[in-house]
Order: sequence, then structure tokens, then C-alpha cells
Amino acid sequence: MSQPSILTTTVGSYPLPDWLAALPSEQAVIDATRVIFDTQRQAGIDLPTDGELYRFDVNHPDTNGMIEYFVHKLGGCDSKVGREDAVRFRAKQEMGFRAKPAAVVRSAITEGVLNLPEDCARAAKVAGGAFKFTLTSPYMLARTLLDEHYHDFGALTMAIADALAAQAADLKCDCVQVDEANIPGNPADAPLAAESINRVLDAVKGQKAVHFCFGNYGGQTIQKGEWSALIKFLNSLRADHLVLELAHRPAADLDALRELDSKIGVGLGVVDIKVNHVETADEIARRIESAEKVLGAGRVKFIHPDCGFWMLKRSVADRKIEALATGRDRFLGTV
Repeated sequence: MSQPSILTTTVGSYPLPDWLAALPSEQAVIDATRVIFDTQRQAGIDLPTDGELYRFDVNHPDTNGMIEYFVHKLGGCDSKVGREDAVRFRAKQEMGFRAKPAAVVRSAITEGVLNLPEDCARAAKVAGGAFKFTLTSPYMLARTLLDEHYHDFGALTMAIADALAAQAADLKCDCVQVDEANIPGNPADAPLAAESINRVLDAVKGQKAVHFCFGNYGGQTIQKGEWSALIKFLNSLRADHLVLELAHRPAADLDALRELDSKIGVGLGVVDIKVNHVETADEIARRIESAEKVLGAGRVKFIHPDCGFWMLKRSVADRKIEALATGRDRFLGTV
């Protein structure tokens, strides 16, 4: 069967099964990952993710461990943060929602013990078909760190990019997605962010995507901004498609995306992950229709939630992805 003209996907994280949280083990992670893949496929998701279950950290519930999982494994980063480290970090006034850095950079960044290819291979064994693997962008990771080595934000960011690119080259999956939730509120850093993200994308051998949102810290938006300020940046990315937060955004944001390079596919956020309301299939179909009226027929290549599902209950997330897939089918007239 030929693929639908619009594919469904999820962004990354999925609610952690209660039984995994109660009795974690390597086998339990594998079993839970199989369940999350099957849940998505049965709901009609064409390109599911592994749910990022192995990254969950009970000590970092506000971000689901998406930062600490990476920086605590990179060489050169010290996860032991002292009082003076926290004071220096807060003095920068760059990450006001964090009380202390995710780690302190004490020496040159290396791959350390980070092993994303192994994580990806574990997912591949239970994926049951095509799947997407995600990693956090070097720019976003760099902003959470206290730099006591490079003393140069650009140098730190590109060092992280090099470490991630070395691993991205060995990821065996259908699509690799880089996640970035800080640049929408800091468009002045766009050239550096683009250079670092492209360094990672250039190493990927399959489909390449970049996810952008305006923050999802404890289920709340933390970045102010608009897509119109980022069009030049988005067009500079060497990605096949973008995965954009739009369901939780003003309708006018779509107007700015008319200027997106036609070579870059649009991934349309049609499910709001910051509310418990479960969208209906009709609501999803109308959101796709509204987007295509603005962007043009055929521009929307993927539909998806605005961000990951980690903060929602399974009962809510499961119903939201069912509506996502049924709404796509309703828009295409296949149901």
C-alpha cells in the first residue's frame, strides 16, 4: 500500500508506565518500549518514537531528564554542582527557570559514556517497523551548563555538536530528530544554533528532522517569541522536515511559515500537549485544513503533537494519538 500524503508521528517522550517506575530494570525498559511502540502503531501512528523511557529521571521531573541524560554522560561535564557553581550560574540570568546548572564543564567535551547508537539499537529490536530516534540539540544543552573550561559559549556549543555528530553517524533508524526548545525565545543566537544543529544533521544517514517548541517545562511554555523571527534560521537548516509547535500557538504563526523553503517539509502540531482536553478527529481535520489554506495544498508532510507526552496520563495521551490518526484520515477522506 502507498503511504498517505500526510504522515502521523509523535515528537518523542511518552508517559512512563506505572509498572516501569515501580520496578525499573533493563528488561522492564525493553518491555515498556515495546508497549509504547505497539500503542502508537495500533492507534495509527506511521512514524512512532521509542517514548524516551530510558531517559526518565525521577530527580528531574520538570524536563523528563532530556537534558541530564546527555550532559551527565558527556566527558568533560561534572554532574556534581556545588553552592558556588549554582550562584555563578544564576548570575548569568539566561535560564531563570533553573535553580542550578545541569552540569559544570570542567574540561574539554568528549563523547564520554554517552552511547546513543546502543539506545537506538535497543529501540530497533522492538520497534516493529519504521521509527524515529530523538536527541537534544547542542545549543539547548549548552545553555543549561556552567562553562568553567571554554569560557566561550560558541566553542562550548560546537564541542557538544561534534560529540553528538560522532554518535549520530551510527544511528540506524528511519529518521533522526534533533530537539530544540530554546532558540525560539533567543533568535539572536540563530546563526550559532543553526551551525551546531547542521553539524549533527550532516552526520545523519537517513531522514533528518528538527523539532521546535517554545518550551515545555513542567507542562508550561517558557520561551516568548514568534515564528516570523525565525524563518531565515529555519531555512538555513539542512533538514528534510520540521516538527513545529502550532496547536498551542496563535493562528497568525502559520502566516510566517509561508516563507519556509519549499524543500523543507512542514510538520504541523495539531495536538496541544499542555492541556488534558482530548481533541476530536474533526478538530484535527479542521486544523490540517486551515493550515493547508494558508501554506498551500501538499505543504504539510507530517502531523503530530506539539511536543512530547511525558507529563500527561497514559489515558489522555493514548486518546490524543488516536484522534490524531483518525483526524488525518478524515481530512484525507479515507474514513
